[in-house]
Amino acid sequence: MTSTVQHPVHRPVRHPLTVGFDLDMTLVDSRPGIAAAFRVLVAKTGVPIDIDLVVNRLGPPLETELAHWFPADEVPAAAGLYRAAYPDHAIAPSTALAGARESVAAVRALGGRAIVVTAKNEAHAKLHLSHLGIEPDAVIGSLWAEAKGEALRDQGARVYVGDHTGDVRGARVAGALSVAVTTGPCDATELRTAGADVVLADLTAFPAWLAAFAEEQAA
Repeated sequence: MTSTVQHPVHRPVRHPLTVGFDLDMTLVDSRPGIAAAFRVLVAKTGVPIDIDLVVNRLGPPLETELAHWFPADEVPAAAGLYRAAYPDHAIAPSTALAGARESVAAVRALGGRAIVVTAKNEAHAKLHLSHLGIEPDAVIGSLWAEAKGEALRDQGARVYVGDHTGDVRGARVAGALSVAVTTGPCDATELRTAGADVVLADLTAFPAWLAAFAEEQAA
């Protein structure tokens, strides 16, 4: 009697949906905290800085902003002073943006992974998230624009949510869907022109959008 060898059936591995989020002005309104840290920097250096201007164009790395106010050779020291002041002055005043917690929870409810990819250094990003009770699956810091895309691609992110045209560029590099919110310095027209696939007023609309997206992907 001839026996039949049963070969295992190889099914494609289904990876969980991974959604990336920017931090400043996407999940967290860090303007009050950043302003407080900049006031400490002004007090320590005596260099006049238009802090209102600074907090209304958040997005690029700290050193890019400091280069507007300090000679190039003084930027590293200024960045060090600012970062030293940050934990004590910038965390408590900053708040979660509307829909932030619910958006991370919506990813989890679908069995997905929520990650944060930000230009802010990782330690300070984690302080903000811990203070506000937002618990992503991973936090990756010190990345801006296209460099964010490399991390998003490594993490298998299919969606990246941000408030800046630099975030749209990062999503493009990753081959991820770009979802933009207008809670930061860029308006809807700028974000669409940069190539955002979806533009929302804020994160309160994200859970419903994500549910529809997941349903469409499963169809």
